[in-house]
Amino acid sequence: MTPLFAEFIGTALLVLLGNGVVANVLLNRTKGQNSGLIVIAFGWAMAVFVGVFSVAAISGAHLNPAVSIALAVAGKFAWSDVAGYIVAQMLGGMAGAFVMWLIYHKHFESTECGDTKLAVFCTGPAIRHVAGNLVSEIVATFVLVFAILSMVSPKMSLGAIDALPVALLVLGIGVSLGGTTGYAMNPARDLGPRLMHAILPISGKRNSDWGYAWIPVVGSIVGAALAALAHGFN
Repeated sequence: MTPLFAEFIGTALLVLLGNGVVANVLLNRTKGQNSGLIVIAFGWAMAVFVGVFSVAAISGAHLNPAVSIALAVAGKFAWSDVAGYIVAQMLGGMAGAFVMWLIYHKHFESTECGDTKLAVFCTGPAIRHVAGNLVSEIVATFVLVFAILSMVSPKMSLGAIDALPVALLVLGIGVSLGGTTGYAMNPARDLGPRLMHAILPISGKRNSDWGYAWIPVVGSIVGAALAALAHGFN
């Protein structure tokens, strides 16, 4: 398996399981309907664990354009490889969202609310406020990336990180900072599935909220870059 294909597969697993737990909690007539934020946060943490564990030895398991950019800013990843990683991650996010939709297809049909269907694919604000939402994404991603960089030995790649600490990190961010915007922290996790929401023939869907879509992308990249710069002062 090549590093780019590993990033595709790892990100697809991440989104399949992460969006899958959201579908299980939000859509009608599922076994986990209405089980709440704690289940979503734990499910996303396990999604990260599976994605990182599966491909860390091959690609370093970035699984996130913001992480790839941050590692390049920190001098731990070649800038020449960033674009390829981002393309693989975005395609993986789209593929994972597509498979999730196939699995929960009948439950999407049983759910009338267009907002709920969108929320399965991508994040959105609890209270819509551009500055506040952007700051939330910047801070959450800063915490994620700064902690990841702190785990990486100077002589090791991201793949040397044990998957469990990263999963616990995501769990902690989810339960602490996830109440405002849903803690995207990852353009491939948000923009990729949002594109699939726009493309797929989902009955009764609303628009894909493109007016908000830039916030998880810009916020995560800014937060990751700031974390890399701050880590460089250590």
